[in-house]
Amino acid sequence: MKKNNPKALLPIGVFLALYLGLGIVFEYVMKIPMGFYNIPIVTAFLAAILTACLQNRELKFDDKLSIMAQGMADKNIITMLLIFLVAGTFVGVVGRSSAESVAYFMLSLIPARFAVAVLFVVACFVSTAMGTSVGTITLITPIAVAVSAASGFNLPLCVGSVMGGAMFGDNLSFISDTTIAACNGQGCAMKDKFRENFGIALPAALVTLALILALSMSTDLSGAVTQEYNLIQIIPYVLVLIGGVIGINVFVVLLVGIVSGAAIMLATGQITPVELIGNMGSGAAGMFETCMVAVLVSAMCALIREYGGFEALLSAIRRVFKGKKGGQLGMGLLVCAMDIATANNTVAIVMANPIASEMSEEYGITPRKAASILDTFSCISQGAIPYGAQMLVALSAANELGYELSAFDVIPKLFYPGLLLVSSLIFIFVLPDRKKA
Repeated sequence: MKKNNPKALLPIGVFLALYLGLGIVFEYVMKIPMGFYNIPIVTAFLAAILTACLQNRELKFDDKLSIMAQGMADKNIITMLLIFLVAGTFVGVVGRSSAESVAYFMLSLIPARFAVAVLFVVACFVSTAMGTSVGTITLITPIAVAVSAASGFNLPLCVGSVMGGAMFGDNLSFISDTTIAACNGQGCAMKDKFRENFGIALPAALVTLALILALSMSTDLSGAVTQEYNLIQIIPYVLVLIGGVIGINVFVVLLVGIVSGAAIMLATGQITPVELIGNMGSGAAGMFETCMVAVLVSAMCALIREYGGFEALLSAIRRVFKGKKGGQLGMGLLVCAMDIATANNTVAIVMANPIASEMSEEYGITPRKAASILDTFSCISQGAIPYGAQMLVALSAANELGYELSAFDVIPKLFYPGLLLVSSLIFIFVLPDRKKA
């Protein structure tokens, strides 16, 4: 019989109290911009691990260190860390200027009446190519502001469309940290998770696009946005997308992207060899905190599992959620709750991974479906919470350009996260499960 000890979940409570509590104080009491992201998340996890080490006096400290080491010495954890670093190197090599080129290229081809729809589609492509919703929002929001000012489109609609498209790619991209965390945490191939996820995300994206077009038809237009662009820089992104979809090993795909990106950036004179090497290092360094969080969470969860915390949590879930479909919903709500508490969907997935693995065995959920549910539900909550990095970055970009915009102006225009939730519930409760190969 497995242990059942609710007190073993205390370290998670300590982390949430520190991170969420201080985040609320910083953001809403002290009025510090990006307050949640001024809190050292690694330090909060260290405090949680210390709490776990102080529990269970029956085990010696050396034994606890051995348990944590076993939790970290997992093939999926090592694979996750390496992919994080290689993906960061890829983004550092190719840069982000091609995202603006894609946007301006499509805006130059499409009539002005469809400009907001173009923003949504561009944000979908760029975020899928770059693997970062925050990076996409940082790049495309100034273009959205320019589209609103030049054409007369509602600014919250433009910004909300960019945020929705950014979350589409965050959910699907092969180099997104959420995809990497979910797939390696559940032990499934990225192409399998992509195919599972695509059937959920695409209907939500199409309905979102239809809503944007319907609203666009009733808007009076006054102008258009034009700018120079260079499309050759998108070739590495396209190669990564194609390689990922057809199922080539993710390391091979990313190495092809790095080599092709380096060749193009050097050949076009966009960068010097010295700058290229520096960007590779800074790109990998940008993933260091995420890697450290993955390591610390695996150590903390190893102790919680040993103490019986996961069994206690699963017992509570069993009482509320019955059957396979109920288990899938419970898994989705679990990662949503963690994301709302941490305001970071990657951290939420990393924290939920070991519990979700236990739930998959309990309810008979396939790894690819579990990975899809974790990634999708974390993106649903992350794309809508007013204190998430995505919302804060979008508001900051708009405010820097002289426009007063609040989260509550944008939230009613966030069509995609709400429709993704509807699509996910249909996927769980209405559509039949795929037969196992």
